[in-house]
Amino acid sequence: MLPALDKSKRYTYADYCSWGEDVRCELIDGVVYDMSPAPTSAHQRISGNLFAQLYVFLQGKPCKVFYAPFDVRLDPGAGDDSVVQPDILVICDMSKITDSGCDGAPDMVVEILSPSTASKDMLLKHRKYLQACVREYWVVDPQLKIVRVHVLKDGRYDYIDYLETSRVPVRTLDGCEIDIQKVFAD
Repeated sequence: MLPALDKSKRYTYADYCSWGEDVRCELIDGVVYDMSPAPTSAHQRISGNLFAQLYVFLQGKPCKVFYAPFDVRLDPGAGDDSVVQPDILVICDMSKITDSGCDGAPDMVVEILSPSTASKDMLLKHRKYLQACVREYWVVDPQLKIVRVHVLKDGRYDYIDYLETSRVPVRTLDGCEIDIQKVFAD
């Protein structure tokens, strides 16, 4: 349960750390976003299916895949009071992994849309990921069964939409392709 918070106040990373690990929230530019209620079963199924494909591909390779809840501080050295929890992330620089999560931009981030988080994922987090130079940012839409892949190029994101029947190349992981039909499978 999120502690009672003053909506007009900006919070810091130190505040975030003081709330305890049973509190599920994100902190974006000092503003708190509650992560309740828990994701739907469809969200969890999609997350698990995508995670499984990435996990199998990454066996024996230097990059690692993680899933929420996993705290990510995109730019801790710049005094950014933001902590996000992507649904799935891939980190290839092991020096970014800490006991508390990830300090620095992951190589790949995946957000699975839900009605309560869609605008935050597609607007606020999109901006934060771009500012932090996350190389590849996926937005998975369970209702439309589409995956929008944003790839960082020249300081901006180019994107391509993939339908449920597609195989999607992961540009940050040479040789990796994700079968979208398996991602959305029951």
